[in-house]
Amino acid sequence: MQQWNMSEALVLLVDLLDLEQIEVNTFRGRHPEEERQRTFGGQVAAQALMAAGRTVEVGRVHSLHSYFLRPGDPSIPILYEVDRIRDGRSFTTRRVVAIQHGRAIYNMQASFHTEEVSIEHQFEMPDVPRPETIARLDERIKDEFGTIDEWAKREHPIDQRFVGEIPWSPTRSKEPRQQIWIKADGELPDDPLLHACVITYASDMSLLDSVLAPHSIRWDNGSFMVASLDHCMWFHREVHADHWLLYDMDSPIAHGGRGLARGFLFNESGQLMTSMVQEGLTRAIDPTR
Repeated sequence: MQQWNMSEALVLLVDLLDLEQIEVNTFRGRHPEEERQRTFGGQVAAQALMAAGRTVEVGRVHSLHSYFLRPGDPSIPILYEVDRIRDGRSFTTRRVVAIQHGRAIYNMQASFHTEEVSIEHQFEMPDVPRPETIARLDERIKDEFGTIDEWAKREHPIDQRFVGEIPWSPTRSKEPRQQIWIKADGELPDDPLLHACVITYASDMSLLDSVLAPHSIRWDNGSFMVASLDHCMWFHREVHADHWLLYDMDSPIAHGGRGLARGFLFNESGQLMTSMVQEGLTRAIDPTR
């Protein structure tokens, strides 16, 4: 059996994505052994996509459209029920509902496509420093603040290299934009579905930070609530999550308690691999209530 060179955190992520099949169209997903108030949305989305993909014989994922309905409970498993809506010659469609405590916490519609040759064009990749010239996130945090918190000390499955200032820096730009090189922290098996699921997991790690960038707000300051509402992705090409990808993000608008963010993933050759859009809740918390 081939041994893959992965960090311990990446091994744990791959293990989380190896769902238990308990019926023909029903799968069970576990949680990492760590303290969280609610389940990380990227984990639920990635596991739901894995459940959908496990029921598809032909084609690769090309898009997903999803809604986060309720906070996930990290103390119990999640059931993923797959509805085989359509199996066509070119496109296959699946609907997935994630369930806890007898209620839906997340739903996704995913489409799989047999690749075709047709017209082509794309945006150009931004001109940014290469990832190997940028320090890892824990090193950047220590240089900026002198110490690192428990979250930053832990191993993470995704290596993040921020272009420019990190989001928590007091000298950061207030532009609603962010660029990060991302890569799975190790070598993954050659499984296109697994790579797409790892990218789905990683896509939810920082996208809403571009919404907060123009404002003096942090996720953890207790006076503001930020949560993913919906998440959409389009996989233009077969993506390799264990190769460096530039995550170029911006936020066109925040209004009415919601903020919109867009993201584009480019490989090092400049090819646009994946596009995504996410809307998040941006709600001030009244301390008197």
